[in-house]
Amino acid sequence: MSAALDRRVDHCILNNPVFTRLGDASFRRSETDEAPVMVVPLGDGVASLPLRSLQREFGIEDDSDDGRMLVLIAEALEFVSCLNIGDPLPSEVLTGRASWAPSSKHHQIAAARLRVQLLAWVDPSVLADGTEAPSFERLETDPKLRASVQAAFERAATELKLGSVQDVAQLVADTAGELAYIEALRDGFLRRVQSMVKRIDAISGGAANSDRKITLNRIRRLAGLALEQIAARFTDVDGQTREGLSMLRNADANRNFIRGHRDWLYRSSLAWQPILSEWDAALMPGLDDSTWARLNRTYHFLAPRFMPMKEWISASAEARMRAKNKPAAMVW
Repeated sequence: MSAALDRRVDHCILNNPVFTRLGDASFRRSETDEAPVMVVPLGDGVASLPLRSLQREFGIEDDSDDGRMLVLIAEALEFVSCLNIGDPLPSEVLTGRASWAPSSKHHQIAAARLRVQLLAWVDPSVLADGTEAPSFERLETDPKLRASVQAAFERAATELKLGSVQDVAQLVADTAGELAYIEALRDGFLRRVQSMVKRIDAISGGAANSDRKITLNRIRRLAGLALEQIAARFTDVDGQTREGLSMLRNADANRNFIRGHRDWLYRSSLAWQPILSEWDAALMPGLDDSTWARLNRTYHFLAPRFMPMKEWISASAEARMRAKNKPAAMVW
């Protein structure tokens, strides 16, 4: 990010002739190992050239303009699927701001949570066990709640040594703006993964064949590990932002914390998008051929990401051995 800001570069600009001499070059991540590559036309097909190899081959120094741009391109490919020369770089690598926007609903959810946390700081009974937290609509329309929020803001202004209640309101609005992205990802990513895991669990109950049960159990285990890892990110953010006053007191540090989790979750959601779209579109399936094909694709998405390395190497070796001794065989 600093390289782009120092040079006032906000577009994909490269000076070495190699980047134009080979034809219309684009940059993306390799389908095999997700390394950043340059893709160029080659006859009727394309050739993929790893950026690090390209940099070494043409003597592009790390601290040169092109060297710094290649670093930015690699970072940018965490947030966009493809870059062409001349394209704008995503704002995540330039300013830290997201290049996408949450909905107004998610802004409201985040704002309501922060207000409720400040209310609970003044009156813990607001979040007592069995008590339902007030909705955004109630916080806006209920005169008693509005007065309580105003009182909490006034007390927060004193505690934080801010000039006015308006300063607190602005701080809450800014923080809610950051947390709105987390709420959008909770809806659009976490809940979709949870739904997929539930559907796989439901399918596994109908597998009578022992080999299929083993296969489904492996997929369920990997899907469960994936869900735990993703859910842990939301748990971290929720824990960090549970204390409203502390959240506002350390607004800058918490903003960076939220953005780090936001970007990790967003990058992950992009990778998950194709497989989640398949499960979103599927009817509640039985164990037919189309379901097994979907399970196969799900396994091959999950295994390299969530299977312990030793198991993944072992499974790959088993696949090679079976390919030598048998015709076509599915290896899980």
